[in-house]
Amino acid sequence: MQAARLYSPAEAAAVADIAVKAVNNAIDKQIVMAVRRTARSGLQSRQRSVSADGLLQLKLWSQVGSILSQERRERLFEAIRLQPEASQVRADDLLIIDVAEARKQIASRTQDLEQAEAIVVQQKAVMGGEPVFKGTRIPVRLIASMLDEGVSEEEVLAGYPKLDSRQLTLASIWAAAHPRRGRPKPFKDDTLVLKQTRRVSLKQASAEVGLAGL
Repeated sequence: MQAARLYSPAEAAAVADIAVKAVNNAIDKQIVMAVRRTARSGLQSRQRSVSADGLLQLKLWSQVGSILSQERRERLFEAIRLQPEASQVRADDLLIIDVAEARKQIASRTQDLEQAEAIVVQQKAVMGGEPVFKGTRIPVRLIASMLDEGVSEEEVLAGYPKLDSRQLTLASIWAAAHPRRGRPKPFKDDTLVLKQTRRVSLKQASAEVGLAGL
């Protein structure tokens, strides 16, 4: 029987679609209980992890945590534990939580993360071990960074025709779940071309055209 997957704080943040800082905060405050990974030697890792149940708790806490006291939150989580198939759970007399929608979102993001991990490879002979899309030399973090900085999907796909829209979505969640450690490495591969687009307002464009005609 395969052991249930545990998620690092960064992976949990990517799946729950919240900040890593929020995940660590929830663990520190024991809103979500951390799980220690056990190695084959039997020793537990110092790195704390989040279970699948913890992902759901994180998602709900991020959405309704501000309106729930600790007692009400614990009561909600206990009700969910006792009713794992319930689509709605009553937090108290006035608040009913749509747990089914939260589970749906978590399941979708979990599937995205698993698919992303399947299409990303690291080989020392390719880009010095930088994570790339399988079958290409295109760094995943570069694409995620471009999207994060506001470059449109159309522009990215025009510059990297080997990719498709689905891969761009997966790049973002993979990069969120696997943040780079230490200083970023400079990309030295000549095959990479980062197209920059200059966005100016209509007023600025008109002014520039006027100056050009002088």
